[in-house]
Amino acid sequence: MTSTAPAPTEPEEPRPALHVPVRAVGAAYVLRLFKQRDGSRCAVAFTSATALATLLGPTQRSVRLAEPALRALAAPLGTTTLVIDPQLVAPPVAPSTAVRTSRAPGHAAPRFPALQPQR
Repeated sequence: MTSTAPAPTEPEEPRPALHVPVRAVGAAYVLRLFKQRDGSRCAVAFTSATALATLLGPTQRSVRLAEPALRALAAPLGTTTLVIDPQLVAPPVAPSTAVRTSRAPGHAAPRFPALQPQR
């Protein structure tokens, strides 16, 4: 079989693998997606394991992927934005304090659906 594409004149420089946060689901790992300030979903990646641990904590699981592989995983999920080495934009969380509420006996607390991280 012959190819009509010209041979590259210079070899492509290899792209470094990125550290991509994942979460465990059973025996598999799935891509962890995040939200930007405008509410749109994005995939994130880090250029080093240290940068990932600094922002997401030392227990955050990750896999190493090339950028094209990460984009290929995120695209079927409707995510086309990739943020490399994101920075924390939220203010620090204040220590929690116990909130006391008074309820009449026999009245249950209102139920709200639990907020889930973006999957």
